[in-house]
Amino acid sequence: GLAGRDLDAIAIGLREGLQEDYLAYRLGQTRYLVEELKKKGIPVIEPAGGHAVYIDAGRMLPHIPQEQFPGQALVAALFLEGAIRGVELGSVAFAHPDPDTGEMVHPEMELVRLALPRRTYTQSHLDYVVEVLGKIDQNKDQLTGFKITKQPPLMRHFSCTFEPL
Repeated sequence: GLAGRDLDAIAIGLREGLQEDYLAYRLGQTRYLVEELKKKGIPVIEPAGGHAVYIDAGRMLPHIPQEQFPGQALVAALFLEGAIRGVELGSVAFAHPDPDTGEMVHPEMELVRLALPRRTYTQSHLDYVVEVLGKIDQNKDQLTGFKITKQPPLMRHFSCTFEPL
């Protein structure tokens, strides 16, 4: 089972999730990040959500084809440039072979999710994310795609390995 402190944290989170002022603060954080990224010209999904901000890596990195995983390229750049962890939600996670032709079917969007865990980040953290993404955007033409070098037969996004192209 769960430790008592974990159960307490869950209970607090459930209580907070019903408080209007907390919800307004939470939604305000994601809205703030989306608005600041838009000012920098970073393509984001709107409206802002309640727990995460989604960057449209396909639009941000149009020179990287889907089969070279633009979302993964952006996730790697975020980590290397600013030690920011994001999650690719595009062709790594959702592409699949067509059962009839064997050709890869790619999802419509190549996204990167930046989650905002509750009561974790301050405005200065969010400003730092904006600053780092601005730097990446200025040099985005230098980013290259990736190829998968090893992957399991199912749910490859959890444990595949990559090599930059």
